[in-house]
Amino acid sequence: MTTAMTTAAGTAAPAKPATMAQALRRALRDAMADDPAVHVLGEDVGTLGGVFRITDGLAAEFGDDRCTDTPLAEAGILGAAVGMAMYGLRPVVEMQFDAFAYPAFEQLFSHVARMRNRTRGAMPLPITVRVPYGGGIGGVEHHSDSSEAYYMATPGLQVVTPATVDDAYGLLRAAIASDDPVVFLEPKRLYWSKADWSPDAPAAVAPLGRAAVRRRGSSATLITYGPSVPVCLEAAEAATAEGWDLEVVDLRSLVPFDDETVCASVRRTGRAVVVHEATGFGGPGGEIAARVTERCFHHLEAPVLRVTGFDIPYPPPMLERHHLPGVDRVLDAVARLQWEAAN
Repeated sequence: MTTAMTTAAGTAAPAKPATMAQALRRALRDAMADDPAVHVLGEDVGTLGGVFRITDGLAAEFGDDRCTDTPLAEAGILGAAVGMAMYGLRPVVEMQFDAFAYPAFEQLFSHVARMRNRTRGAMPLPITVRVPYGGGIGGVEHHSDSSEAYYMATPGLQVVTPATVDDAYGLLRAAIASDDPVVFLEPKRLYWSKADWSPDAPAAVAPLGRAAVRRRGSSATLITYGPSVPVCLEAAEAATAEGWDLEVVDLRSLVPFDDETVCASVRRTGRAVVVHEATGFGGPGGEIAARVTERCFHHLEAPVLRVTGFDIPYPPPMLERHHLPGVDRVLDAVARLQWEAAN
């Protein structure tokens, strides 16, 4: 699917530090170059290049009829995308901040998610809805929400979220290529995370619905995604001082859910902790813990635990460090995994 470009000498440019924002921008650019049906629309995506500059340069390269500034009206933006997709285009919608998407829920739930089923498969809607989400940047309420549970609970939607520069490019390309709607959750605090990456030779695009083991371990499994992946990796390194060898599974895709990779890990380690920024009550961790328990019950040495955001509206910036799951809270949960039972 990806057209790997080369330099004038015929060889790909060497990998060098790149940010997740750069990888996302390149994914949009390559998708628009490869397929004239791909259109980008949203508030400030054109002249400004988006508040996070993810669409910077697209209007200049492809014209404002393919990278289009819209009014401040999220329901209208997504409604327009529905019509565009029905017409044969592949719209990519930017919801400027996570909670800005709430006015568009009616379009998403009533039309986008249901159209293929409603038409008995005759009319898929290849719409990608990009949603910058999560905290850690000093934002306030409506700018730092983690709303993934709403999308996960809506049949007909695919829900994915990258945690690495490679995945930012690959998963966004796969989302745009999908014939079904995808909610693409972009962790804001990882926009400026860096990794060695070559825009001229990006890694192969992985299919949606596959998790990745980011760190091998044998003591317990940390199941996480998006902005909590670096936190869990840091916790896993810190846990070695306590004698725990933690495995870290990055879900990458919340819907479809990769039971195979998750359960293989938990059956091997016998213990699991789910970590995410969304609230705990009714949050993704409840569904994940239930799935793991149903499928791995006889392999579990302890109940599946959760480390989540608190069950409150997103707090002011001065308090968000207490609200977001950090290394200490993850390690506290690991310490409660009934280790004495194994001795």
